[in-house]
Amino acid sequence: MSSFSRRTLSLLAIAALGLAACNKGGSAASVTADEMGMGNPQAKVTVVEYASASCPHCARFNNEVFPAFKAKYIDTGKVHYIFREFLTSPVQFAAAGFLLSRCAGKDKYFSVLDTIYHDQTQIYQSGDMRGGLLNIAKSAGMTEQQFNDCISNADALKALNDRVEKAQTQDHIDGTPTFVINGKQAASGEMTLAQLDDAIKAAGG
Repeated sequence: MSSFSRRTLSLLAIAALGLAACNKGGSAASVTADEMGMGNPQAKVTVVEYASASCPHCARFNNEVFPAFKAKYIDTGKVHYIFREFLTSPVQFAAAGFLLSRCAGKDKYFSVLDTIYHDQTQIYQSGDMRGGLLNIAKSAGMTEQQFNDCISNADALKALNDRVEKAQTQDHIDGTPTFVINGKQAASGEMTLAQLDDAIKAAGG
């Protein structure tokens, strides 16, 4: 099966309520409980990234800049990094990608998301979004049935939509990636490591 099932599509279509564009503007919000994060929660600097699993700009940042940022700031305890989910077109892929990442477990969330970003272009070129995500699910130890149950879970999708709605209505985010450093928006759009260096230094890091 090369596409999402009709039932899954009908569920994921709900996520279109959170549809936005890659690389627009936004503002900021404080860090909340139960976030997907890395690094020292007591660090002087908190970097929040709002990103979409389907956004090419987010994928490029993840693949080309994030590894060096992680090594320099997260792994050394200088920055507490928070990732917040957002939805951009194709929204079905973004929603399914986030659901899959969470179903893999909190300890595997970032590794699965990283694989999605690295495979994103190839998946788009193949036209088989479901098949591409299924392969990633299997590499994370999930069966096809577990994958199907995961991306068809209405409660999980509602929780995702609630997170996206909060990002839009409370945090005023309308595009990805958007970076917020110590509660202030640093940039809407991709950041280089040099730009992150400057922003973190300005925030006291």
